[in-house]
Amino acid sequence: MIIIKSEQEIDIMRESGKVTGYILRELENFIEPGMSTMDVNNFVEQTILKNHMIPTFKGYCDYPAAACVSVNEEVVHGIPSKKRILKEGDIVSVDVGCTHKGYVSDAARTYAVGKISEDAAKLIRVTRESFFEGLKFCKVGYRLSDISHAIQTKAEGEGFSVIRDFVGHGVGRNMHEEPQIPNYGKPGRGPRLASGMVFAIEPMINQGNYEVEVLLDNWTVVTLDGKLSAHYENTVVITDGEPELLTL
Repeated sequence: MIIIKSEQEIDIMRESGKVTGYILRELENFIEPGMSTMDVNNFVEQTILKNHMIPTFKGYCDYPAAACVSVNEEVVHGIPSKKRILKEGDIVSVDVGCTHKGYVSDAARTYAVGKISEDAAKLIRVTRESFFEGLKFCKVGYRLSDISHAIQTKAEGEGFSVIRDFVGHGVGRNMHEEPQIPNYGKPGRGPRLASGMVFAIEPMINQGNYEVEVLLDNWTVVTLDGKLSAHYENTVVITDGEPELLTL
């Protein structure tokens, strides 16, 4: 069942989204070669707590950190570590969830660590652009799979592949609510969009094949072929007009 949020509920999510978006903007200047992925996590957690909110991810299904920090071939759910040091040329995806008064915002970005290759920069750019292609269909009257199809068309048209095993989702009182929102599929399927729906739309795009595996830590997802992956996500409200991005 897809939950329609009231304006009061969305107002609370706006406050959460401001903090999540602020963190992701600040990380653009914070992340640099020589720091650990735990340094990134600590910045995220401290900023959330300073704003009197709760790190959504910490403790969720026993996840041990406030942020997912995934490097290079790691797609999602990378566990931060003091031993994992970022180096020049890496790309790093940071996924952040922030809970305020019982409501969640969820967003992610992929960052360059110092100077990166042209191929890596293109992957990051196209992943972001595929999100905004999907956003064009986040309007009343379109069907859910219209978003999915637009993301897939953009990513594959640029020579990349779209993750199948992990998808976007509804978000609100819980981090994961119905419906699931794949980043691939045929258009014109699924429920019609209505004002008050809130989604976490999150293209996860690979340089190579879309196949992935989960490492022995039972969290970190990596590309099976070892090629790079990028992630771009925002919490999006369907309105009577243009969609509203709470975490941008």
